[in-house]
Amino acid sequence: MGRKSENTFREFHRYLGFFLAGIMAVYAISGIVLTFRTTDFLKSEYEVNTTLEANLNEEALGSALRKRGFKVDKTEGDLLYFTGGTYNVKTGEASYTEKRLPAVLESMNKLHKMHTGNPLFWLGIFFGIALLFFAVSAFFMFRPSAPIYKKGLYFAAAGFLLTIVLLLV
Repeated sequence: MGRKSENTFREFHRYLGFFLAGIMAVYAISGIVLTFRTTDFLKSEYEVNTTLEANLNEEALGSALRKRGFKVDKTEGDLLYFTGGTYNVKTGEASYTEKRLPAVLESMNKLHKMHTGNPLFWLGIFFGIALLFFAVSAFFMFRPSAPIYKKGLYFAAAGFLLTIVLLLV
């Protein structure tokens, strides 16, 4: 491989890295925060008052409130009591507390968990392709005969083995 192609890969790698530094930071931070999504880490309580359809059954109420594992604890007259709130069957009024991340972290998580229903999903695809380019282009930044390249192959093999172990656990 010639010196010119090494420099070309280095330039693409360098400038794409600079360009994507912000989004990589967002993915890194939101990835860490998502690790704690089943806990109350960094979350604050918010009081929610909303009006839903009247006469919802337990399953429909859980869906309307978007709560997994929803369960009505008790019923007194027109009021259904559930963890953290109440629902009036006659009027459809629901009052409950929910825990949310700060707005900035919530936005980061939405970007991290983007899907095809999001109009900007193609940005996620571009970012994935760019990360794949980073992984592959690293092998073209040095001559295969260079000692640093051989040392890099050992690190790559160790990283690959760690990935296999993590996938199997």
